[in-house]
Amino acid sequence: MTERTKVQDPKHLLRDYMWAHKWLYAFGFLCIVVSEFVSVQFPNIIGQFTDRLQAHQLTMAGVLHYVGLLFIVGAGYVVLYGFGQMSNGRLGRIFEYQLRKRLFEHWELLPTAYFRKRSIGDLLNHAMTDVQTVREALSQGLNILTNALFLLAAALVMTFRTVSVKLTLVSIIPLLFLPVFIIWWGPKIRDSSRRAQEALSDMAELTEESLTAIRLIKATANEDVEALRFTRRVDEIVRRQMGVFRKTAMFQSVIPFLGSLSFAIALLYGGYLTITRQIQLGGFVAFTLYLGMIMQPLQQLGFVFNNFQRASASLLRLGVLFSELPSITDPEHPIEVQTIEGAIEVRLPSFQYEDADVPTLQDVAFSVQPGQTLGIVGRTGAGKTTLVNLFPRIFDPPPGTVFIDGHDVRDLALVTLREAIAYVPQDGFLFSTTIRENIGFSKEHPTDEELLEAARHASFLEEIETFPDGLDTVVGERGVSLSGGQKQRAAIARAFLKNAPILILDDSLSAVDMNTEKRIIASIDRLRKGKTNIIIAHRLSAVRHADQIIVLDGGRVVERGTHESLLAAGGIYASMVALQAGEGVTA
Repeated sequence: MTERTKVQDPKHLLRDYMWAHKWLYAFGFLCIVVSEFVSVQFPNIIGQFTDRLQAHQLTMAGVLHYVGLLFIVGAGYVVLYGFGQMSNGRLGRIFEYQLRKRLFEHWELLPTAYFRKRSIGDLLNHAMTDVQTVREALSQGLNILTNALFLLAAALVMTFRTVSVKLTLVSIIPLLFLPVFIIWWGPKIRDSSRRAQEALSDMAELTEESLTAIRLIKATANEDVEALRFTRRVDEIVRRQMGVFRKTAMFQSVIPFLGSLSFAIALLYGGYLTITRQIQLGGFVAFTLYLGMIMQPLQQLGFVFNNFQRASASLLRLGVLFSELPSITDPEHPIEVQTIEGAIEVRLPSFQYEDADVPTLQDVAFSVQPGQTLGIVGRTGAGKTTLVNLFPRIFDPPPGTVFIDGHDVRDLALVTLREAIAYVPQDGFLFSTTIRENIGFSKEHPTDEELLEAARHASFLEEIETFPDGLDTVVGERGVSLSGGQKQRAAIARAFLKNAPILILDDSLSAVDMNTEKRIIASIDRLRKGKTNIIIAHRLSAVRHADQIIVLDGGRVVERGTHESLLAAGGIYASMVALQAGEGVTA
């Protein structure tokens, strides 16, 4: 999927999906409809049996005849309704899969700035709970709705045809108030469901945050504080869900109440018609069974109505997610390039985050040629990471400020630009899978020899060989089973395997010892001749070999030169070298 992929609203996705599978849905609904017209024969058969029994016209053969009819009706209903349920249930599961997949692909299109504003726990709740709620409405809800509507229609038709039109019309008078109540009460249930889902998102957000920081919580003995925070979130969920429950319970209780009124009328008026011989006893028995059948779909409609209201609230929440459009996209007419050499030029007057009050970078200008290494140093918060994130357009630079091989990065296709850059973040992020998959993430179907060679250049091979499962060692969530230095070296091995024209190490050597750092720097010099290397470092020994070093301070380039020339200048860089020398760090 490209960055320019059009994002659809989930309601449109649902409509398009159902239309694309209209014949399968038609088959499922047809099975359910026919099953209901089969099932309503049950009261009619019981009524006929009662009349013949009352008239003493039944023999054992006649009893077996009616037993056989009831068996056929029951078996036919089970088979037809089962086929309908399985068909629609399968379609609902497929839509759930497609919606989750589309949601994940949409998140991948959104800029990094979006995830600075949204919590992972909240987004996961959308992907799990909201999508599941929509699926339940699409499969189970539609099945029950179809069943209820046609069972209701079939039962009414049979009472009109086989019992009494007058008795049917009089008995269902209380039920006519149900649609009015649905229209009035429905929005209240939907709003309560939306608030309950939002409370679940808050709890998921806190849970994700607390589990991520579990080491800090334990180290500071703050378990009770976190437990109290969690309890407050859960209490809010309970409060809001009880609101949904009260509204749902009231709705569900109205249906049996109206049904009881209908039964009372049926007994009173039906009894009168039976006593006065306007209908037969078998007809009255059949009518009470039909009335029970009418009550069943009405109760089902109440369940489906609540289900659809919750699904509607979930669709609204998902619609908010899908309404977020990617701000970093391919240009309308991207420049076609055969190869990227790796020449970088920056002419950046200013860069400011959307949520920031002041620019992060100002008056930054430099260039790097293929085969050169650029070192970037500076105090924490000087803008080093922000600067290198402009190259692959993790954050979008202003037009005409960042160039690769003379092309504005905003004029290149994103896939072309990002495939030309191997980026290693400071934390050496690893996925919760094997070492093999983590190192091989940057290349499709790498061989074991390629993986081990990349690990060797990153000084990570010896550790891999000590692990019982070697490359197949599972590193745990975010590489939790590895040390900080091992995670960084695994990430560097991944970058070496990619062998891109541009390599960016964002303080990626901070957790390794000095000897390991020297070996990795030597590997960079040896492996990446003719390629561009950018190294951000706090430990200055990592950049002293660089062809050019720039010093950032307050978002500005305040010094520029080689290690020797900057030392001779006696500025910020020289003072940083002196400070680290005093701390026993060799620069």
